[in-house]
Amino acid sequence: MFSNIFKRKTKYKDIDPEEIFLDSENLPEFNQDQFEGRIEKPLASGTLFSVSLVFILIGTLFAGRVWDLQVAHGAAYEAKSENNSLKSTLVFANRGEILDRNGVPIVWNDLNPNVNTSLSSSTSQSDSIYNFPLRMYATSTGLDTTLGYVNYPAKDNAGNYYQTDIQGADGLEKIYDTTLSGQNGQQLTETNALGKVVSQSVVVPPVDGQNLTLSIDSGIESEMYKAMLDFADKAGYQGGAALMMDVHTGELISMASFPMFDSNVISLHTDSSLINSYLNNKNNPFLNRPIAGLYTPGSIMKPYVALGALTEHIIDPSKIIVSTGSISVPNPYDPTHPTIFKDWKALGPVDIRHALAMSSDVYFYEVGGGFQNPGGSYQPGLGIANIEKYMRMFGFGSTTGIRYPGEENGIISDPAWKAANFGGEGWRLGDTYHTAIGQYGTQVTPLQAVRAVAAIANCGTLLTPTIIKPTTASQIVSKPTGVDQTALSVVQQGMRLAVNGGIITALNVPYVAVSAKSGTAQVGIGNSHVNSWITGFFPSDHPRYAFAIVMQAGVANNEVGASLIMREVLDWMEANRPGYFQ
Repeated sequence: MFSNIFKRKTKYKDIDPEEIFLDSENLPEFNQDQFEGRIEKPLASGTLFSVSLVFILIGTLFAGRVWDLQVAHGAAYEAKSENNSLKSTLVFANRGEILDRNGVPIVWNDLNPNVNTSLSSSTSQSDSIYNFPLRMYATSTGLDTTLGYVNYPAKDNAGNYYQTDIQGADGLEKIYDTTLSGQNGQQLTETNALGKVVSQSVVVPPVDGQNLTLSIDSGIESEMYKAMLDFADKAGYQGGAALMMDVHTGELISMASFPMFDSNVISLHTDSSLINSYLNNKNNPFLNRPIAGLYTPGSIMKPYVALGALTEHIIDPSKIIVSTGSISVPNPYDPTHPTIFKDWKALGPVDIRHALAMSSDVYFYEVGGGFQNPGGSYQPGLGIANIEKYMRMFGFGSTTGIRYPGEENGIISDPAWKAANFGGEGWRLGDTYHTAIGQYGTQVTPLQAVRAVAAIANCGTLLTPTIIKPTTASQIVSKPTGVDQTALSVVQQGMRLAVNGGIITALNVPYVAVSAKSGTAQVGIGNSHVNSWITGFFPSDHPRYAFAIVMQAGVANNEVGASLIMREVLDWMEANRPGYFQ
């Protein structure tokens, strides 16, 4: 017993008083599972040191890792975390398509183009795949200057979009940009630490733009353009325009312009050599000739002078004037040198219908400006004021009101115009003669020409042309000219006679009755070139459509005129669009 006490004292130096007075008899009262009634042993100093050392090592490792993540590579890991964890990208909306009157796409979207290029703003472009829909334009229609082109979304050098929309930059694309533009959506992409996509979800769906339906018939449009190209090569014409219009609604069935640019090329900005060729082309493919091209009209103005002369009772329909090939006007300053005004041919006696059918210059010299016959009789003339009045009555000299920017007013030569352009020089009788046959300073647009001849066809209603297909009758804008209906009937008969027995027999086809008036205007230095015109309407007995074609600056005395272009178009329509003739 003493030995045990001795051993305990050597092992435990200090004994708690509780241990001394522990009643061994009450031991059963302690819950031994809870360590009650047991003497606690203090931890050894070596154990405490070892545990502390382990905690210090772990803390050091954590501190080092935190320093590496937050300090040494903090910026890189932050960027990687942002880029690879959750990324927002644009979902590009489809721009609305542009359709012709029959629902045929003229402009559409290519969702999966196999094109490698970049649309950055810099001229040095690196390769990348388009991730937005491209606009695709139908080729060989002659409509590109009217359709225009777009600017695509663009990135900065870091690859971030600073322009996120497909924007209309010119033409109908720009005019109806709000209608055609869609609203881009947003997609969230989640990636793991290895950069692999975990999930994708469209949080904001894109909204596609609305389609735009034109009044254009793309088949007729393409055929008119093709015919212009064919005949331009044969006669060296530098440009031209061809239009067809519904004479009751003002809808433009065709609005072709030549030469033209390719909207696909201009939108992409990738073929710099071709774009430079457009810019350096002296014939200006960017000019929208139907609405902004100004041309000397020539004899296509004679029907409006005839309407004025009949309405003002300068002549009656049976009035005969003899064309001997020219008229001579005395020179008050030198009687030995009279001024000679030539006709294109000695046509003999003609009334107003045959004067239109054979395009007699002498007839319109006399009824336009008046003439004192050598035999003593005097033919009164309409006069320059009334010539201008009736030309303006049919829309010449002012814009048509079409919803399209850049339309030209045109020019009607009159005393004020001459004074402004020729240093105050006074107006002479010869100026009236030349204006009466559509020469001198008069210039018109092809759109004005087709609108005016449509007013002859529909018995005197001047329409506002539209390239957008109307959905209701209330969208048709028109106003009456107030011209005499009997006079209109006489002019209509003269234009029919021009085709059926006159000088425009090229349009005397068996499948539809056509009424027309041609014109040839001398232009250039020394009259070395000509503008060739054809205007008219069909069917003659119940007109539905009017047309106007001008071919610009062809070689003088060539035998290829605008009437042959219209004949080719009519033949194509007979085979492919016979419904227009009914």
